[in-house]
Amino acid sequence: MRGPVRWVLWDVKDTLLKVRRSVGEKYCSEAERAGLELPAAQLETAFRQAYRQQSRLFPNYGRAQGMNSQVWWTGLVRDTFARCAVDDPALLDRLANNLYHNFCGPENWEVFPDSNSTLKFCTALGLKQGVVSNFDKRLKGILRGCGLLTHFSFLLTSEEAGVAKPDPAIFTQALVRCGVPASSVVHVGDHYVNDYLTSRSLGIRGYLLDRQVCHGHLDVPPQHRLHSLDELPARLKQDAD
Repeated sequence: MRGPVRWVLWDVKDTLLKVRRSVGEKYCSEAERAGLELPAAQLETAFRQAYRQQSRLFPNYGRAQGMNSQVWWTGLVRDTFARCAVDDPALLDRLANNLYHNFCGPENWEVFPDSNSTLKFCTALGLKQGVVSNFDKRLKGILRGCGLLTHFSFLLTSEEAGVAKPDPAIFTQALVRCGVPASSVVHVGDHYVNDYLTSRSLGIRGYLLDRQVCHGHLDVPPQHRLHSLDELPARLKQDAD
């Protein structure tokens, strides 16, 4: 028989908060400030191409190659604009540094309407909460600025852990911090593999957040699927019964 839930672990991006504007739009605005006219759609395409290449060559912010996330992201931004025929090294550096720091605070992030209330509910139940996220060292400042940081006992980013989801090792590290069996831990995230399958493979009670009501991944039973975080309290109560 499973024990009671003691901890709730959270993914962050597209689970608790999202980027306020598309990457293409944000990069377009920064380009305009620098006197460049580049369409947002072109920048969005260039970013996606550069991101795929950077992630393939230097996974998890290039930790294995001795990089850190700031070096990784500024390199990615420079590559994005270079793909749009921007070739001035000083300008590329300025764009990259500005955009990196622009995403350090809450201005470019939007908290989902159901996030804060659900986090407060979990706290009121006496549950401890933590974060397991493929994020970088900026996460703490972002969560603080968004008013969410105080809900969490720990933040475990892939940059700090040295491994990224779907590697189960990041969840293993999180379980050590929780200090309870996996069966006493819930994880909520929006990614089928990274969040749902990986957490479930370790015995964690994983829930897949499907805000768009896509009904994909038919192997996920309805009781493991959330369309809104507002549904989590009832699921936690069912788990406790």
